[in-house]
Amino acid sequence: MRIISAGEFDAHWKGRAERQGGDAAAVEAAVRAIIAEVRGGGDAAVRRLAARFDRSSPERLEVPASEARAALAEMRAGRPELAEALALAAGNIRRFALMQREQFSSFEREMAPGLFAGQRVIPIERAAIYVPAGRFPLFSSVLMGLIPALCAGVGEAALASPPLEDGLPDRSVLAAAAVAAQAMEADASGGGSLRIFAVGGAQAIAALAIGTETIPRADLIAGPGSKYVAAAKRILFGEVGIDFIAGPSDVLVVTDGAGPGAADLAAADMIAQAEHDPDAQAAALVPSAEMAGRLASAIERRLAMLPSPEAARASLAASGLVVVYSSMEEAASVANAIAPEHLELHVEGPELWMPLLRNYGSLFVGSLAAEALGDYSAGVNHTLPTSGSARFTGGLSVGNFLKVATTLRCSPGEGFEAARAAAEIMARAEGLEGHALSAAARKA
Repeated sequence: MRIISAGEFDAHWKGRAERQGGDAAAVEAAVRAIIAEVRGGGDAAVRRLAARFDRSSPERLEVPASEARAALAEMRAGRPELAEALALAAGNIRRFALMQREQFSSFEREMAPGLFAGQRVIPIERAAIYVPAGRFPLFSSVLMGLIPALCAGVGEAALASPPLEDGLPDRSVLAAAAVAAQAMEADASGGGSLRIFAVGGAQAIAALAIGTETIPRADLIAGPGSKYVAAAKRILFGEVGIDFIAGPSDVLVVTDGAGPGAADLAAADMIAQAEHDPDAQAAALVPSAEMAGRLASAIERRLAMLPSPEAARASLAASGLVVVYSSMEEAASVANAIAPEHLELHVEGPELWMPLLRNYGSLFVGSLAAEALGDYSAGVNHTLPTSGSARFTGGLSVGNFLKVATTLRCSPGEGFEAARAAAEIMARAEGLEGHALSAAARKA
């Protein structure tokens, strides 16, 4: 883990950006070949690719809904505390998603006599949520993807996750799908049907984007995944909508060092991020070199508490960063340059900091608001922009599954005539006589 001053940050950050990307060309070439195979071979190609990359190649790609219900019943019998936690999280995610949905409204207003402009908020018809298996089955991502989609009112939601040895996705992923479906049963305005598919990796993204004999073509694909999944989403964007391109997960903890446990809390949250995988990125902004030293010591103590610290150690060794700042403004400048996926404010008077901070996927205000709560149970979404893309986009929300389409309606009136005449003049000035004549045809 590196400790630097804020004055050294710009050079360090530029150098790190230049070092990243390594095998991007090889990944893209491999993914393009996978996409071409799925495009030409449909279900058969998906099964061949599953035999190469997944733990099994299921004959039946679609998973019956009864399997999800059975997985939830097993969880309730064997791990009732987990089933209850999932239900609580689903309820919070649903309530937050419905509050977001209320912010999108259709309207029409008279701009001028005879000129009516408006918008319609329309759910997309088919949304697909991808949930990876990897080192850990991210069953929480099932809730984070499916519930906002269904709250938006999509006609059909598809869940895709890699098959395990039994030809089915992880049982906890299936159980979470059943929890998401049950959470939406209480809401008559929720979305439509849910289908589940045992397919993983880049071939899953290709199948969902293109469509196969079994897997319907989606209008939008959302959810995290490996670098191959991210490359597939990037290549297929335009043919299908996507949420965004996800890179390694990251956190930035800003602390003012107040309180005896400040270093320990910051260390706990950095390690929580770093344990995702060796590519995860954990950073902190601290007010003094002394605080940086205490933080480094706290990290070592907390690493010793993990049953398997290898991934966290590798992450911190490769990308761990502590920046010593001298003022709130300097800290905010560094935070905005990093544009973290998760930004935690462990400071007194966070309301003074918040107006200075503009680039983050999700903001966690106060030392009690651990990123882990946002990852699982508090209701906000954990599918967030990474790799600095919080500079230009936000996290997954109901809005990703809605289209805002504008409308125009006209009737005789001075506002209509003024707009019609202006359109005729502007079209002719651009050399588009057909446009001009179209506008002229409507002259009273």
